[in-house]
Amino acid sequence: MTAERFDKSRLPSRYVSVGPQSAPHRSYYYAMGMTEKEIAQPFVGVVTTWNEAAPCNISLMRQAQAVKKGVKAAGGTPREFTTITVTDGIAMGHAGMKSSLVSREVIADSVELTMRGHCYDAIVGLAGCDKSLPGLMMAMVRLNVPSVFMYGGSILPGRYKGKDVTVQDVFEAVGKHSAGNMSDAELHDLECVACPSAGSCGGQFTANTMACVSEAIGLAIPGSAGAPAPYESRDAYAEASGQQVMDLIARNIRPRDIVTRKSLENAARVVAASGGSTNAGLHLPAIAHECGIEFDLHDVCRIFRETPYIADLKPGGRYVAKDMFDIGGVPVLLKALLDGGYLHGDCLTVTGKTIAENLAGYALPGDQDVIRPVSNPLSTTGGVVGLRGNLAPEGAIVKIAGMKNLVFTGTALCFDCEEDAYRAVDQRAYKEGDVFVIRYEGPKGGPGMREMLATTAAIYGQGMGDKVALITDGRFSGATRGFCIGHVGPEAAVGGPIGLLRNGDRITINAESGEISVALTDAELTERRKAWQPRKTDYQSGALWKYAQTVGTAEKGAVTHPGGRAETHVFADI
Repeated sequence: MTAERFDKSRLPSRYVSVGPQSAPHRSYYYAMGMTEKEIAQPFVGVVTTWNEAAPCNISLMRQAQAVKKGVKAAGGTPREFTTITVTDGIAMGHAGMKSSLVSREVIADSVELTMRGHCYDAIVGLAGCDKSLPGLMMAMVRLNVPSVFMYGGSILPGRYKGKDVTVQDVFEAVGKHSAGNMSDAELHDLECVACPSAGSCGGQFTANTMACVSEAIGLAIPGSAGAPAPYESRDAYAEASGQQVMDLIARNIRPRDIVTRKSLENAARVVAASGGSTNAGLHLPAIAHECGIEFDLHDVCRIFRETPYIADLKPGGRYVAKDMFDIGGVPVLLKALLDGGYLHGDCLTVTGKTIAENLAGYALPGDQDVIRPVSNPLSTTGGVVGLRGNLAPEGAIVKIAGMKNLVFTGTALCFDCEEDAYRAVDQRAYKEGDVFVIRYEGPKGGPGMREMLATTAAIYGQGMGDKVALITDGRFSGATRGFCIGHVGPEAAVGGPIGLLRNGDRITINAESGEISVALTDAELTERRKAWQPRKTDYQSGALWKYAQTVGTAEKGAVTHPGGRAETHVFADI
């Protein structure tokens, strides 16, 4: 493949590399050792969220070099850059988690600015931890230049007392320890072996959920999401991704040709079928918003309810990402859904082929129980479902994968921040039948819509996971299990019903009927609202303040700008 295949006069990089007016720009390229041939080729941004914060991202620099090799082999000029990521496993359980969801927007914005500022023609993006996956996919569809996404890969499972373990087990062990059911030595032994390699959390938490989405939505090469981060086969996928983006440039296939209403529905299907993270209820609407497609929490939850749960993955199930990779990876899961009539097989993908064409050579192996056929699901309803009622007029979401009891009625125990709720758990200051209400943790009220894994894991570790429930206008980690309802909207900070609750109010959660309600009349709620006063957060400057001024509702994806529907042009067409 040579430069002759590409018409540079139609690409953004012509502004910084073609003609006499670009001489100053070319002088910079010569300073970096680039040749005239390389300057004449398409410029491909190779962006990663590499950093040394956590194992999720530590292998991305290595994989980026393989991407660059593929770009060069196919006639392109790669330009590597990095952007931030906030790793939830480190940010969890303290004020650092306020930065997590905000980082999704910063990632998308920073990639946009780098691409615009330097006029790159295409993107290959590699991401590890939770918010970095949707952040890069949002940037791709926002810019609409030819793009290929690639997941950095999952961590290998740890082994403790003869069983596979993940970081989820460590979070739950903290609860066991506080209840006197685990010694200091046992907790130390577990933390030392739970995370044995580079890679993102191994269960079907948010990173692996969105990795499955990347293949289902068509932005990633089939099979690329599966191999664990340490495996050398991942480098081969990276090189192929670099080559493939050059084919997309030549054929002018762009992300919005791929990400459509139908492919978003495919993405929601794979989340439901795998018992994936509730965070997909935020990220899929946000990706759709960048394209100008109306696809909110309720659209996502409708698909969840119609989709069988067939992949027996942690935290609700028994297996980790490596186990699914060992039986064929994400394509096998997609093939089971396609054969069952649950996927739109005609959706275009980055291969230039449809998803049905990509999956033609795959079949569901019969000698395994990681993924079931749709005719014999773990449950007929997806592992994540939506709720609505007088307590959540804009909706809420709960992961039911692995749960037996789908109905809970109890009394409210209200907290205005996660720290207070965690303190009550740590001190065992609650009882069976309580419904923890953690509010003022929404997108605006947090600000930043924190995840509550530390609190929910501690409850589970104390053996109370099926004896209490928890509702919040914040979020939950993909590793959360138990009756934990997030994304309750409207949030407390804007006067939503969750902010009007008092200790002792009777709350009913019914994941079978999709209801979440409080035993108060409309008149009683109206009377309480008269006494409600807005609260001021401690974040009155900086990035968190700025986020709170612009962020929208969780129902619509907690986005911070008008999106594709307001566009008068896209970057790719400059």
